[in-house]
Amino acid sequence: MAILVAAGFDADEWAQWWPLLQAALPNELLLRDRQGTAPQEIDIALVANPGAGSLRGLPALRLIQSLWAGVDRLLADASVPTDVPLARMVDPAINEAMAQTALWAVLGLQRGFFDYAVQQRERVWRQHALRRADEITVAVLGLGQTGRAVAQRLVQHGCRVLGWSRGAAALDGVACHAGERSLPNVLAQAQVVVNLLPLTPETRGLFNATRLAQLRRGASLVNLARGAHVVEADLLAALASGQLKHAVLDVFATEPLPAAHPFWSHPLVTVLPHVAAPTDPRSAAPIAARNVFALRAGRPLEHLVDRTRGY
Repeated sequence: MAILVAAGFDADEWAQWWPLLQAALPNELLLRDRQGTAPQEIDIALVANPGAGSLRGLPALRLIQSLWAGVDRLLADASVPTDVPLARMVDPAINEAMAQTALWAVLGLQRGFFDYAVQQRERVWRQHALRRADEITVAVLGLGQTGRAVAQRLVQHGCRVLGWSRGAAALDGVACHAGERSLPNVLAQAQVVVNLLPLTPETRGLFNATRLAQLRRGASLVNLARGAHVVEADLLAALASGQLKHAVLDVFATEPLPAAHPFWSHPLVTVLPHVAAPTDPRSAAPIAARNVFALRAGRPLEHLVDRTRGY
């Protein structure tokens, strides 16, 4: 049997991934395309933004292993078979990178470093009052593996941390809340909101005008999840009115962010090009291989996606 690697990689990404996948799966036949291989000979697909229809017509397919942490694009692709187990990438290296980015963003907001960057461009020398970490309340939305890593890092930094998730969760040092009814109260308490929620029909457009109005006035938003969580026009309006003080954005409705987009030059927006926690093939390839070995040995698969929940 063979493994199809269906990925929207550019040449540099293939040069990174291919030798690492071959090293992690030395006894497997890896295919970069389906040419010359009968469809019934492919039983596993390793995927990273595959083209539409890439997984159609594979009758022997038994596992779809994502090389990315997010699976919303796969779930939205009608050509991806729904009767085949789908596993997402859960990599401690991704959690660590996200925790670092969230801490950088919160620290920058806490200490006013983003304001100083604007002052530098304007050649303004002005010192601001020092805010300590214990004077900052941060709400972390989404308490999956990545959200928990972020919340714990912020606790270590000294912030008061609120956690919010759809279902009940418990985490040392974090005041955890659950359910839709509790979200407005969580938002109203926080000076910084860090969004790490999965993208589902329920969370798409979550940060609209109504939700942004529930934030504490002058709060800041750090969106490290998906661009579709934010209604961009409503975010710009909240910044203009002073309801929102600053936005740190790693993800956008359209990527790459169009050159004419107002976020690029907005003094209250910090733009990252979707780099908060990129998948590192050096650690991800062996993790993907573990599920391949499990399937071959008849062992339970790790990190399967519940399609009804969207993650």
